[in-house]
Amino acid sequence: MKADIILSGVGGQGILSIAAVIGEAALKEGLYMKQAEVHGMSQREGDVQSNLRLSDRPVASDLIPRGQADLIISLEPMESLRYLPYLKKEGWLVTNSQPFVNIPNYPDLALVNAELDKLPNKVVLDVEAIAKELGSVRAANIVMLGAATPFIGLEYGKIEEGIRRIFARKGEEIVALNLAALKAGYEIAQQNQ
Repeated sequence: MKADIILSGVGGQGILSIAAVIGEAALKEGLYMKQAEVHGMSQREGDVQSNLRLSDRPVASDLIPRGQADLIISLEPMESLRYLPYLKKEGWLVTNSQPFVNIPNYPDLALVNAELDKLPNKVVLDVEAIAKELGSVRAANIVMLGAATPFIGLEYGKIEEGIRRIFARKGEEIVALNLAALKAGYEIAQQNQ
């Protein structure tokens, strides 16, 4: 098993929580893992990107070379475009359809979507709307994780266990919300495969 995953978005969207859940699931699976994070100029609303490498063999580097990512998980559509040069030809992109406009010259969304439409393997969904339906827009990142789960290479149940462990200290209500968010995203991805 080997999975090279790039997670991207904007500070405050929960990218690092996604990485923590995947990492927890991978470690419980007995896999090796390396992670590298890059935070933009500001923690909140700046570019956040993480390289997450999982394998059943030791991983030498924590950085994913260009053209080698199996999966890009992005909570922001323009940020997903930034990392496309790292995606394998047969790799998958799972991205939010809604922009987080944090710069004055944010490109026209139609142009961003035109670039996304060129990709053969993608799931594009409005994670905020789905999370809001579930009761909290703060679970949008876990909706995204659910949509990406079919492409990670870990069993769905292991990701669920990772959520239980990572969010346990926040109480059962938060765990239940995040499990519902995971399931909602997963079901959408299953329909789009």
